[in-house]
Amino acid sequence: MAGMNVVGVKFKNNEIFVPEVLVAARAMNQGAALLKPLLAAEGAKASGRVCIGTVKGDLHDIGKNLVKMMIEGKGLEVIDLGTDVPPEKFISTAIEQNCQIIGLSALLTTTMPVMREVVEAAKAAGIRDHVKIMIGGAPVTQAFCDEIGADVYTPDAPSAAEKAVELCRQL
Repeated sequence: MAGMNVVGVKFKNNEIFVPEVLVAARAMNQGAALLKPLLAAEGAKASGRVCIGTVKGDLHDIGKNLVKMMIEGKGLEVIDLGTDVPPEKFISTAIEQNCQIIGLSALLTTTMPVMREVVEAAKAAGIRDHVKIMIGGAPVTQAFCDEIGADVYTPDAPSAAEKAVELCRQL
């Protein structure tokens, strides 16, 4: 996980690029898969839980996958809902899996309104006070985040991972 922190910093500083991040993340995931049973036996727990997905109507997942790997590299558990995820699925997963964060990704501007639907669905389900909503993707901005009432916008995967850890510590 310390190695993924270095990878995150280098990626943020444009010293390495997506292919290198993916290789490092795959290596980390394979190592984590070997260690997970041993850590579970020792009673080690993730420091938070995040459900993440690309919103309904959008099938793009490279950015989401990068964010997932970086968040896992920070020691949080990630439930990956995949792509084309309807608002109800984000909410039901957050409730059933006791997630502190819902992470939403969109690459298409036409699917960005679904992010607002997730925020509204979280309000309707009564979980907005204890589940934070993070958003990201190429067309997403801080202004859009503010407009729809989401909690956090980050422009890249390393920033998303750092913010997720910070939010889980606060909750």
